[in-house]
Amino acid sequence: MLGLGTLAKKVFGTPNDRKIKAARQVVAQINALEAEFEKLSDEELISKTDDLRKRALDGTSLDDLLPEAFANVREGARRALGLRAFDTQLLGGMFLHQGNISEMKTGEGKTLVATFPAYLNALTGKGVHVVTVNEYLAKRDSEWMSKVFAALGMTTGVIWSGQPDEEKKAAYDCDVTYATNNELGFDYLRDNMKPSLDQVFQKHHNFAIVDEVDSILIDEARTPLIISGPAEDRSELYTTIDTVIPKLQDDHYEIDEKTRGVTFTEEGNEELEKILHGAMLLEEGASLYDPESTTVVHHVNQALRAHKLFQRDKDYIVRNGEVILIDEFTGRMMAGRRLSEGLHQALEAKEAVAIQPENTTLASVTFQNYFRLYNRLSGMTGTAMTEAEEFMEIYGLGVVEIPTNKPIARKDADDQVYRTAIEKYQAMIAEAKKAHEKGQPVLLGTTSIEKSELLSQMLQREEIKHNVLNARHHEQEAQIVADAGRLGAVTIATNMAGRGTDIQLGGNVENIVMAALEANPDADPAELRATEEGKHAEEKQKVLEAGGLCVLASERHESRRIDNQLRGRSGRQGDPGLTRFYLSLEDDLMRIFGSERLDKMLSSLGMKEGEAIIHPWVNKSLERAQAKVEGRNFDMRKNVLKFDDVMNDQRKVVFSQRRDIMASKDLSDVVGEMRHEVIDDLLDTYMPPKTYADQWDTEGLQQAVLDHFAMDLPVADWAAEEGVDDEQIRERLIEATDAKMTEKVDAFGEEGMRNIEKQVLLQTIDAKWREHLLTLEHLRSVVGFRGYAQRDPLNEYKNESFQLFESMLDSLREDVTKQLSHVRPVTEEEQRQMLMQMAARQAAMQQPPEETEKPPAPTEDAIEGFDENDPSTWGNPSRNDLCPCGSGKKFKHCHGRLN
Repeated sequence: MLGLGTLAKKVFGTPNDRKIKAARQVVAQINALEAEFEKLSDEELISKTDDLRKRALDGTSLDDLLPEAFANVREGARRALGLRAFDTQLLGGMFLHQGNISEMKTGEGKTLVATFPAYLNALTGKGVHVVTVNEYLAKRDSEWMSKVFAALGMTTGVIWSGQPDEEKKAAYDCDVTYATNNELGFDYLRDNMKPSLDQVFQKHHNFAIVDEVDSILIDEARTPLIISGPAEDRSELYTTIDTVIPKLQDDHYEIDEKTRGVTFTEEGNEELEKILHGAMLLEEGASLYDPESTTVVHHVNQALRAHKLFQRDKDYIVRNGEVILIDEFTGRMMAGRRLSEGLHQALEAKEAVAIQPENTTLASVTFQNYFRLYNRLSGMTGTAMTEAEEFMEIYGLGVVEIPTNKPIARKDADDQVYRTAIEKYQAMIAEAKKAHEKGQPVLLGTTSIEKSELLSQMLQREEIKHNVLNARHHEQEAQIVADAGRLGAVTIATNMAGRGTDIQLGGNVENIVMAALEANPDADPAELRATEEGKHAEEKQKVLEAGGLCVLASERHESRRIDNQLRGRSGRQGDPGLTRFYLSLEDDLMRIFGSERLDKMLSSLGMKEGEAIIHPWVNKSLERAQAKVEGRNFDMRKNVLKFDDVMNDQRKVVFSQRRDIMASKDLSDVVGEMRHEVIDDLLDTYMPPKTYADQWDTEGLQQAVLDHFAMDLPVADWAAEEGVDDEQIRERLIEATDAKMTEKVDAFGEEGMRNIEKQVLLQTIDAKWREHLLTLEHLRSVVGFRGYAQRDPLNEYKNESFQLFESMLDSLREDVTKQLSHVRPVTEEEQRQMLMQMAARQAAMQQPPEETEKPPAPTEDAIEGFDENDPSTWGNPSRNDLCPCGSGKKFKHCHGRLN
């Protein structure tokens, strides 16, 4: 008997079905215009854009222009690329324009889909950003789709890291700009550190289309983007602490793999204290719990995490003496990305490579808060439904599942669960061999480099030719993926998320033709193309007969989306295919989420080696475990966002004020108001309201006026005058300081003084904001302990961060007033001395460097009785004292150095 929900869906359709049904009416309107637009000349297509743009600027809504705009893009794409968009692609574009996520299966042509809403929204003249996960895709898509936009009279730009400023500025000024999420976020932060408006890149946050939206807005949203500057070099501390970890036993700490955390046990704390005393990292008599020990304990924790939770070739690789992180979702290297709070330095110490100095935050933003700046946001992916709740709650984005152009013919087989990992791999290789022998292309999906290389070795033993795609070989990514659908091809890949290149059966025909043209430059291109296309059609037919692409996955990821992305590589555009997941009780997901009972049950059933358990119930229980992990990760991201939202409100205020300052030509009123508020603050401090004259600290006020305004005013004499009250003293101070500023305007000139005011304001805001960010970081790291006192850490953080923000604004007023009061024109004599100093510096720089660096000269003789082979004769120097050998070096750099 059907449940009420199922019955209602049968009668009325799902909410998704109803949205698609309503949208098909608009598709019918676009199709009705097709014949009319086919008759237009190339020039008339461009003039149609001009007409639509004029109507948009005159107030016609974009929704009303949609049918004509989409019909124009469809015709432009047909002429420029030879691609006529399917009705399903028009549906995807419509839902993107409405500010939704269009979930479209792999191979449905999402790159072309983006051109429709991008064109429509660019008609307003405020630009559109199309966001991709890597620079290769940004450049490829912009180059490819620029032909469509050019046919319609629109400009296209692309942003990449390290791009010259002039090029980047021009790219942002285009109608449609392709860029990566990282570069957009960093440019936003850089823009808010610029000294003038004409240097700012991002003028508008109008409309963004995010490709692989789940990867960008969920997976990468865990960590904020940070622009940082170098801090003090403490590489020796990391090296020393790294020697502590091997001395710890397993019972000294506990590892929680679910939360990726480590904690010391009671025994561990005692042992750690002894080791740190022995290494002279803790002063004699100091405890781990002393406030002075916080830094050392923090770094020991980070070193323990580096050793026990981060695995080489899974979480990071070491290349050219550098620790490079690997994205757990895409398997790509993240060059330039570093872990914060000393964790990256701990990894460098563990791998014995050069330790880069820690950084201090100059500006930061999360992807959640950056992308919520856009007036309208939309996204595309093959897998979003599993995270629909998060997309709606965090970004206000609905998810619409777009039907495929052709019915899916792929078969998704039930999971096979083995007792051990080696049995699982053997079964995978046996299945791959069977498929390979009949010419069926095989894709083996893994979750780490280590596992991909293990499978590669097993395939080599079977003498099966194959390609490996992981962080080590990512340069050949596009070619390896393009060839993965060829007859008999075997490809091993780590995490296929966001690869951006389809696996086409028989291979990518364009790549094949281009390779043939390169190999035979003298051949007739038309003939060669016809020959290669004929061969490709034959090969594709053979692959179809062999069963299409066979996807075999080595384990389930903790996110169902990543599994679905791998599955989606097979069965594009109605092609046949097969997908199957192979699991073992030793897999991380199975091990962490309670495989012990299952192991006991399988043992009691007498399951033989090499046998697998296959049942739909296993799939369902695994999906429930994955849903639990996804839920927990969502809660973690939501919690991080709640704290970042507090900072985001302050960030918006500071960045908005900064823009206003840059846009203003005259800030004299603003600095004047600041000056008067500083005077009010000084009067409140030294002449508190509702106090008698004999309680005033007039001498203190006189000194404070001298410090703040560089003016020695007779405040004490004024206060001694008969009948003078605090209001009159205030008026005299305002009058005197205003007159001083008028003198400065005369000295520097009106324009010069206005520029000085602007630069002082901007520089002071930047410095204060940097200090404030550091203070908030420290507050964030300790506020969790308030929970032990039954106080909500988030509320505590909100209250304290607001107070810190207020005090930051107070000190901003004070610093700006001080700097402007002390600024004065340089005299001719001072100018001459400065020029002489500069000339001397330049001459010194041009001198050749000495060939060898001289060691520091000894500053004292060795202590009496010093024997370098007998530490008992060295006395008891602390690590920062001079070495008792008399070398002149610090003890920690000489005989006290830890090997």
